[in-house]
Amino acid sequence: MIAQVVVPVAGLILFYIFVDIARIWYRNWTSGLDYIDGPKNSSFILGNFKEMDEDVHLTSKWRNQFGPIFKFKDLFSVGELYVGDIKAVTHIVSKSDTYERTPAIQASNASIMGHGILSAVGEEHRRHRRALNPAFTVAQIRGMTELFVEKGVQLRDIWTRELTTTSGRAEIEVQGWLRRLTLDIIGQAGFNYSFDSLESEGKPNELNDAFTQVFHSPHANQYATFRTAAGIIPILKFLPGPGWRIVQAARATMLSIGARIVSSTKAELRASGEGKKGLDGKKDLLSSLLKANMSDSEAQRLNDREVVGQIPAFFVAGHETTSSALAWLLYELSENPSVQQKLREELLSVLTDNPTLDDLNALPYLECVVRESLRVHSPVLFNKRVAVRDDVVPLGKPFIGKDGKERDCIPIRKGQTFHIPMLAVNTDKSVWGEDADEFKPERWDNLPAAVSGVPGVWANILTFFAGPHNCIGFRFSIAETKAILFVLLRAFEFEAKHPKGSVGILVTAGVAKPSVMGQKNGEGLELFVKAFSA
Repeated sequence: MIAQVVVPVAGLILFYIFVDIARIWYRNWTSGLDYIDGPKNSSFILGNFKEMDEDVHLTSKWRNQFGPIFKFKDLFSVGELYVGDIKAVTHIVSKSDTYERTPAIQASNASIMGHGILSAVGEEHRRHRRALNPAFTVAQIRGMTELFVEKGVQLRDIWTRELTTTSGRAEIEVQGWLRRLTLDIIGQAGFNYSFDSLESEGKPNELNDAFTQVFHSPHANQYATFRTAAGIIPILKFLPGPGWRIVQAARATMLSIGARIVSSTKAELRASGEGKKGLDGKKDLLSSLLKANMSDSEAQRLNDREVVGQIPAFFVAGHETTSSALAWLLYELSENPSVQQKLREELLSVLTDNPTLDDLNALPYLECVVRESLRVHSPVLFNKRVAVRDDVVPLGKPFIGKDGKERDCIPIRKGQTFHIPMLAVNTDKSVWGEDADEFKPERWDNLPAAVSGVPGVWANILTFFAGPHNCIGFRFSIAETKAILFVLLRAFEFEAKHPKGSVGILVTAGVAKPSVMGQKNGEGLELFVKAFSA
């Protein structure tokens, strides 16, 4: 009896897998890109994915071998075109109607965070973006700066208490603390919701626990790989793959918290008797979502599912990447004492403990340090796009194909996937100079002319991406980073614990974090922290 059910179901699953693989094979065969060189495909199922997962610098090595345009294979041998040419990148990121998020990215994001801005494309994405833009204006970020400082002070006080028990100097795992800090900030600033992560030693925190399971466990990359695979072969999402239950539980937790936030705020509006009028003049993230939810215009409106779906997206994007960026910043300052000292002197010149956004933005060396760290240590290493129609991609520098012909453009067929190397563009020696891989804040005083061609939404770097799909919260993240750095550096000195060169990139669930190479449990960045005494 069981066999009569299992065999047909298994056969149907295998049929759908075969159809999707045949579609991938046909697309590769008809891509018209046979003249473009690239590394050998290592496995029909894994492609070059496993090699790239084991060595985050592998695409840079391939770039040195094949140039800024080459081909490789992703999972299930999906053919991807690596595009490091600046003119080509500019073309792709600016034409969002032609180059969209890949179905694998859409499906992976939706599987964790629900249906929000990070999984939407086309007109749906534009509608989501219009609803959320008011929450991220300069004026709105200006009003949040006091909270950023306040939370930084809370972390400062926690670390100060720890130092009093260790003679003023302690070894602190800074990355975990920064994750808690940024989670508290996005909860409070975005949704007026208190996670109390900083004060949760020994206390349960359901969201932090969910994030730890999905993004920071030793098996996080296995879970991410299966989500990607299910995005490429959709039938796989119906199978209980690695981490399936954990991801489902984390998603349910995030959506449950989001639903509670929305329902409680709506209840308060009804109880006040003001209804939608109670949102007038408010431009925080939650108010912007509720305004869109209650909009009379169908073109502007977000339904209940879409509103709730935005909240997990900002929980994740609002703290995972920023905490990683802050950890890299503290690491670089610990490795470069002269930079740390110069920056501290500038921060101490500010005559208030509670700076405004304008105060922070008026500090030139702080700006240079933040820009340089975000350039050299992009929390997201690459992005992907797929062509939804035929196109021709122009090149800034012609290349010679395997057939010996020189080309200054690449004809592209619908369905072609692109790998856009954000970190590689940020550290391209032909753009930034021979010292492009080095952390040198002073470079921002005299940039090479070629930098102006990089299409980033901020500072001509690709860290926050570019075009219509740039990071909507980039101003939030930069202000948050500056405010936290302002508080911590005025109070502490940071010293490297590990030998120079022993800290490298660990990518878990798509975010690049600093980690001691060979460390048993993977994540974590320990620094020596001591109280600063003028």
